[in-house]
Order: sequence, then structure tokens, then C-alpha cells
Amino acid sequence: MSNKIEVSNPADGTYVTSYQPTGKQEAWKAVADAHETFLAGRKHSFSYRKHRMQRAAELLRERSEQYGRIITTEMGKTLASAKGEVEKCAWVCDYYAEQAEHMLSEEPVKTEASESFITFQPLGVILAVMPWNFPFWQVFRFAAPALMAGNTVLLKHASNVPGSALAIQDVFRDAGFPEKTFQTLLVRASMVDGLLEHKHVAAATLTGSGPAGSALASKAGSMLKKTVLELGGSDPYIVLEDADIAAAATTCVNSRLINGGQSCIAAKRFIVVESVLEPFIEQFVEGMKQAVMDDPMREGTTLGPMAREDLRNELHDQVERSIRGGAELLLGGTVPERAGAWYPPTVLTGVRPGMAAFDEELFGPVAAICPARDESDAVALANQSKFGLGAAVFTGDTKRGRRIAADELEAGCCFVNEFVKSDPRLPFGGIKASGYGRELSYPGIREFTNMKTVYVK
Repeated sequence: MSNKIEVSNPADGTYVTSYQPTGKQEAWKAVADAHETFLAGRKHSFSYRKHRMQRAAELLRERSEQYGRIITTEMGKTLASAKGEVEKCAWVCDYYAEQAEHMLSEEPVKTEASESFITFQPLGVILAVMPWNFPFWQVFRFAAPALMAGNTVLLKHASNVPGSALAIQDVFRDAGFPEKTFQTLLVRASMVDGLLEHKHVAAATLTGSGPAGSALASKAGSMLKKTVLELGGSDPYIVLEDADIAAAATTCVNSRLINGGQSCIAAKRFIVVESVLEPFIEQFVEGMKQAVMDDPMREGTTLGPMAREDLRNELHDQVERSIRGGAELLLGGTVPERAGAWYPPTVLTGVRPGMAAFDEELFGPVAAICPARDESDAVALANQSKFGLGAAVFTGDTKRGRRIAADELEAGCCFVNEFVKSDPRLPFGGIKASGYGRELSYPGIREFTNMKTVYVK
């Protein structure tokens, strides 16, 4: 059995290429190099980092076609979506290049001292364990603020996107950051614990599954090291009786199929009050039927394959278990007879607590429609989940929507009449089994800093 990391195209299952994994000795040297680079560069000015981060944004835009093809080949999303992901990474680089100095400037606090203030100092080497579904964006939304704060980064990416991981390393090096500021380690998951134990790894961040997050948090906790976790989600979208049903259905379809449904913040449970259930289902199913499932490199394709066949099989099992539990299949639900990790747009209705489609995360193009008696019942169903990443509510009364989003929904990101999405200007993260800590905006850049009190008598 080969020790190499092999990449297969999820569209047809064919072999693409392979990579030699990073050995333990090489990985440990990378940690030492990252620490030395941190010590040498922690005093670099914000202007020094700003110009390099802006150059990183330029490189991303110049290479969007090249990087988009790498993403599509490795994990199957459409080329248009992949190129859009690269552009979003350029946006977050530009955003933190401009905002970092302001966000991390000293904050004076009035006390009895002649001077007292809070200052934000970088922690050091940050280990990032990242997933395959947004192989560029998940990394950049952490790395841009972490590097602008003065930290250095070690990336352990998902094993099916090594080309993306190495391309990201190239971006920061070609942008002029010192060579060891950002390093990709093509290591197996079994090496993560050892890296966390290294004395020069100061903190860690993980985006991924609940079990992976729990394992990393447990290990880091035993070492008293800071972590930020962005984990799974089963985002509820509430559709109330006064909503614009046509607009809500269109938005819900778009959110459910974005990234092939393989997104932590994609809509998953559609909780619809009974008085508008029938028209919503009709328009939602029609919208799902419009998806064009085809070669992800081809213009006009809106739904590519899932990232891996094992993930497709797990999703299909969830659909079958839900049907056995009483859900009704309205669309899809059949594994196509073709090579690759394909799964069609699928709609289940009559979904209730206790069914797989309600209780578990559906990571693929499967929608669960859940009837509710009224607003109160809809909110209760939305919150009846171990997850708490994103949520949305659709209503013609924005004051009503604001109240529900702000005060009643249990999630880190709540939207009204729009699908949940990440934005560099807004904090992003979850509660409950969806993790803790925040990325993006000013909380994101401060997560991996020492918020230090300074008191001068």
C-alpha cells in the first residue's frame, strides 16, 4: 500500500496525482522554523504586513482560473463557484490589510493610573486544521487576520485537497511574507496530537466535524492551549405565514445547493408554518429541479459531484433512514448509475425530530422540510438541535424577523430574509455543538492575540 497522498477526481473517480507526505522530522523542523520566524517578525510594522497581504489579494485574483481548477478537480464544486471562492479570499486579504492596525490598536482605559490600556500581542505559531469543502476560503478567513496580527501559521489541510494547500502556501510566499511565515504540512491526522504537544505551537484552530473538534479541543485543553472551533451545523430556515413565499423558496434553494450542499452554514432544515406549507413545497421542489447536475468544469453547471463517494454514501443512508422513519420523498433520493460521487437534488418532507434528516447534519444536496403549527412552534423546532451555527427567518415584517433573529434563535449567525453567509466584516462562528470562538471582523483577529493589560502608575 502506497504511503503517498493520492488525489482522485470526484466527478469520475479517476486518479489525478499523488504527493509525498510530510515526515515527522520535517514537520518538527517546520515548527521550529515557524517559531524563529515569529520571533524575528513580531515587531514588523502593520505597514510591512499590509503591503504583503495586499499583494496576496492581487495574486489570488491573477490566478483565480488556475486555483479554481485545482479546487474543482480536488473536491468537485463547479468552476464558477471555485473561482468565486478565490475572489472571496482576495476580499478577506484586502479587508484585513486595511483594518488590522485599527482593530489591534491600543485601547485606553480610564483608571487611577497615570496610564492604563489594553494592547494586543500575537501569540506565536498557530496550528490550523482545515476541511475540504471550501479549501481556500476556510484557510484564508483564519490566516489573513492571524498573519496580520503577527502570528505564523502551520496548515494541516484535508487529505483530499493537498494541491489547494500547497497553492495557498505559494500565495503567501510569492506575496513577500518571510518564507516560513505560512507553511503547509502534508501530514496525516495522526500527527496532529504531536504537533499540539510541541512547545512552540501556541494555539490551534479547527474547522470540521464535531468528533474532530472534540478530539483537538481535548488534546489542546490538556496542554492549556487556546483553540477556536467551527464545527457542523443543521441550519434551520423558518418560513412564516407573512413571508414572500416565492422569494423565500428561491433563497432557500440557493442556500441548500450552494457548494453542492456541502457547507456548514448551508440551509438544511426548512421549518414552514402549515398555512403556507403547500405553496412553499411546490415552489421549493420546482427550484430544486432546476439544478443542472453535470461536469463541474462546464459552464452552466450548477451542481457538481460530492467530494467523495464515501460521503455520498453516508448522505444516502441518512435519506433512507429518514424515509424509514416516516419522512416522505418528494424529489431525488436515488444514487445515479455513473462513476463519481454524484447525488441528485433531494427533498424530504414531513421531517420530525428523531429522524436522521432532522437530528443529523445533511452534508450534501438534501433538503428536509419540517411543518410547524405557528411561529412559536417553528422557533422551538429550530432550536431543537445540538447545533447552533446559522439560522434564518423569512417574514414580511422585518421587526418581527429582527426580534426572532436577535432574541429567540439559538445560533451564532442569524439572518432575516436572506441566506446565512460569512462576511469579513461580521463575526462568524457558532454555539453548542457547532463550536466556539469567532472568526472574521475584529473578534476574529483578536482570537489569537494576548489581550494584555498595561498599567502605569
